[in-house]
Amino acid sequence: MDPRKTAPFDLGRGEDVCLLLHGFTGSPWDVRPLGEALAARGMRVVAPRLPGHGTTPQALLHVNWRDWQAAADSALLALHGHRNIFVAGLSMGALLALGLAARHPETVKALALVAPAVRFRGPRMFLIKQLARTPVLEWAHPWVEKTGTDLSDPEALAQAPVLPAFPVARLRDLCTLQNLAVRDVAHVRCPTLVAVAEQDHVVDPEGGRWLARRLTASPAVRFLSLRDGFHIIPRDTAGPLLASEVAGFLEQWRYSESWDTRHAGA
Repeated sequence: MDPRKTAPFDLGRGEDVCLLLHGFTGSPWDVRPLGEALAARGMRVVAPRLPGHGTTPQALLHVNWRDWQAAADSALLALHGHRNIFVAGLSMGALLALGLAARHPETVKALALVAPAVRFRGPRMFLIKQLARTPVLEWAHPWVEKTGTDLSDPEALAQAPVLPAFPVARLRDLCTLQNLAVRDVAHVRCPTLVAVAEQDHVVDPEGGRWLARRLTASPAVRFLSLRDGFHIIPRDTAGPLLASEVAGFLEQWRYSESWDTRHAGA
């Protein structure tokens, strides 16, 4: 993988900031178009590279979900001092983003969850998830090979940095984050946008609908269904529409009165 492509980024300036989190086996490259669109709206955008990601398959041998969660927490803490702090995430990054909002309701002003990896799509991924709960799959087949990424746009697909393999053991960590998201969703108290791609081959868009229905403590929930493009929405054909919708949603809360004051007793 080209480390220049997968590097973390810090774009734009402004009193408001958005923390942008990539997905499992991905990198900041996947979400950069969304970051650039938000920065163009006068917002600072920070996208860290999660531990073990964006370099080599072997780097993922020595990390787990706690490292990813700790990195997200650290990145959020580093943004203190801005007028408003927003968080957005893609796939597993959406699960981490949801956890941040649940644990730090006084910090996260609004949330954007893009293709949240609440449920896998297809019988193969369901079986892998079940087997990942035990050491059986790890012993029999310790590595999962990857030949590409879920993009419909051929140009983006040709440019995409793809991690050629990842340890099966990390699927167990992804499943743990899914379980934590199920627990945390009712504790999210900020406005939230949930976006799904109907043609996603990795995660089931019904998981995003499920999530949106259970954001019962959120003062505002916007659900966005995209007909075009696959899982890596920010880089795919629906990327510009996604960027416009996310930017517009966050824009609503940049100058609004504090939602946490209005809902402090809820």
